[in-house]
This record gives sequence, C-alpha cells and structure tokens, in this order.
Amino acid sequence: MGPALASVFVLAACSGRDDASVQSAQARPAHQQAASGANTGGVATANGAPEGQSGGAQGRVTPTITLAATDVASVRRDAIEEGIAITGDLHPIESVEVRARLDGDLVGVFVREGERVRRGQVLARFESSEQESGSTSAEADRVAAQADLATAQWNLEQTTELFKAGAVAERDYKSAEQTVTAARARLAAAQARVRATSSTLRDTRVLAPTNGVVSQKLVDNGEHLARGAPLFTVVRNDVLELAAAVPARQANGVRVGQTVHFTADGRSFDGKLARVSPTVDPASRSVAVYVQIPNASGALKGGTFASGRVVSRVVSNALVVPAAAIRQSADEGKPYVYRLDGKTIDIASVQLGVVDDRAGMAEVLDGLSEGDRVVVGNVGALGRGMQVIIAGEEAATKRGARTQ
Repeated sequence: MGPALASVFVLAACSGRDDASVQSAQARPAHQQAASGANTGGVATANGAPEGQSGGAQGRVTPTITLAATDVASVRRDAIEEGIAITGDLHPIESVEVRARLDGDLVGVFVREGERVRRGQVLARFESSEQESGSTSAEADRVAAQADLATAQWNLEQTTELFKAGAVAERDYKSAEQTVTAARARLAAAQARVRATSSTLRDTRVLAPTNGVVSQKLVDNGEHLARGAPLFTVVRNDVLELAAAVPARQANGVRVGQTVHFTADGRSFDGKLARVSPTVDPASRSVAVYVQIPNASGALKGGTFASGRVVSRVVSNALVVPAAAIRQSADEGKPYVYRLDGKTIDIASVQLGVVDDRAGMAEVLDGLSEGDRVVVGNVGALGRGMQVIIAGEEAATKRGARTQ
C-alpha cells in the first residue's frame, strides 16, 4: 500500500468515529442530555431562566427599601389648631415726628439715635432770651390789669352806695360800671398774653411726646431752624402691630381677641387680633385685620417681616399625622398615605380635617387608627407590597438577639 492510499484510509477512519459520536449523542435519552447541560453551566432561555427551568413566580424578587427611623412616624392623639394664615411687616404701635414749634437757634441737643426716652424728657433746647422777656412783660401787664380791676370794683361799690343815697347822678354810676367792665377785659387780655408767651417759652424746650426710642436725629447743636422743621423721630416699640389682609370668604372666622402665632426673625411670638375692618376692600376682596404683639424687651425690630396664623379654633384629642406624610393621587387628587403593615408597605386613603401648616400636622378623620405607622417625606419610589427595612430597628433587633 502506497503512502497516498494510507492517508486516505486514516481520514476515512477518523470521519467514521465522528459520525458515530454524533449518532450516539442523538440516541441518548433526553434526561441524560439535560444532565449534561446542567454540568456545563446551563444555557439561558428566552425568558431569562436557565434551560430546564420555567420563568414563573419562582423567578420574581420582591422589591425592598431601607428607611431611616426619621422616615417613619406613628399616628397619635394630640391637639391641633385651625387657623388663617397672614403675613406682613411689623411696625411700632406709635411713631411720632417731633418738629420745631418756633423759629430760632438750637443751643442744645441732648439725645442720639437708639436712646430710650421718657414722655416729657427734654430732647433739645432753643435760645430763649426773647421768649423769657416776653413772658416777663406779659406777667407784669397781667398784674397791672388785675390791680386796675380791683380799683375799678372798689369805685363801683362806693358809687353804688352814693347813687342809692342820691348823692351822685345816675351817669356817674353807669360810668363806674363801664370802668369795671373795661378793667375786666384788660385783665382777660393780659392773661391771654401770659398764656401765649408761656407757651412760646415752653416751645423753646423740645420734649419727648411719648415713651419710646429715638429712631432719627435730624439736627445738630447750633443750627438755625424754621418753624415746622423736623427734629427727631420717636417710636414706641413696646408693642408692634401688623396689618394684614384676610380673604373675604374667611373673614367670618376672625374676631377681636383671637390668638395669633407668629414666626419672625427665626423666633416664635404670640399676639392678639386687635382690630378688624368692618368693610371688604372691593379691589382685593379682602378684609384688613390688625394684630398687636407685645415687645417689651425690644427683641423684635420694626420693619421685620412676619408670617402668622390666626387661631380660629382648637381641636383637642385629634388623630394626627405629619403633614409630610400626606400625598395626593395623580388621577383624582384624593389624599392617601403609605402605611406600614408589619414590614410591608400598604396604601391607605384618608379623609382629612384640620391642617396646621405651622405645626406641620394634619387631622385624620378616617382611614387610619392610633398607633399606625406611616412613611414621611420623599424617600423615593414606593408601592404597595414593597418590603421595608428600618435601619434603626434592624440594628436594635440584632443587638437584642446577640444579648440573648
């Protein structure tokens, strides 16, 4: 046998073994083929399950979310306030601009901005020599007129007796009466001049019109001022007032004396509703209300922006949840919450009552029970049936198990 013929024989033999192997594999039972596939790691099917497995319920995994302890709140009983929101700037209850009451030169300015003053305290003084002279002259004229009146009255008394005795004529009696009348008129004029000059003399001293704080000092010592020129501004800030507008539809819920909770300058304050306008503004369809806030310590400054809430009623022992737990359905806008049923999230539709935005609480009339736990705030996508792990509780459970 030549070399070429030997090569052909070897190839034929190899080809025969390959065909036999294929035929042998095709002849093996199906369960042996499946076992062979398992041993080689399996082949993924179209539904994502390994070959030989179905893609049914056994292949699904329940979603799980981990929440912090602060992401969960319990439904509880508490008092909740219903009210009407108002905002505005706080202004001193009284602000007085002190002006010059006469022409003259200032010879003294005794206060500066920020100083607290008392009613009647001297703030400044005008040069007063001319006013003092006028007052002295007017007082002298009053004394002389009073003396003239006394003399005229004595003469009238004497003339009356003589007239009754027939010793003087009626003309002399009438003349004595007229002299008394003229003397009384001169005395009245002199007294009026005394009052006028005294007032002018008092006006040379600039006095504080009220207890308060000097917010502006507009003059300096030595200035010559015209009558009516502004000198100081004194504000009374022991009470601050806020003017706000309440929609007409809510106006029936506000009354004088109601408590108002305020937040201003990062702090909380309480005030009282002092006045309510009797009419509705036709342009804004609102009613003006005025709230007064005690400020004896001066902690609040005039012009501070404040937001508040007029308390119209208080609901005691209400079933409440954090307002951040309330959500609105996209289709109908009905409120609902994510409630924890053990470690599973459920969706509970709720009926709300009073909502206190200031306290961040809402009253639940129906849909929840005291002690129920709800998810608060935005913690990501949630859905009914999701499993929940609360980080703090899981850690506490593990520590308790180790101690046992």
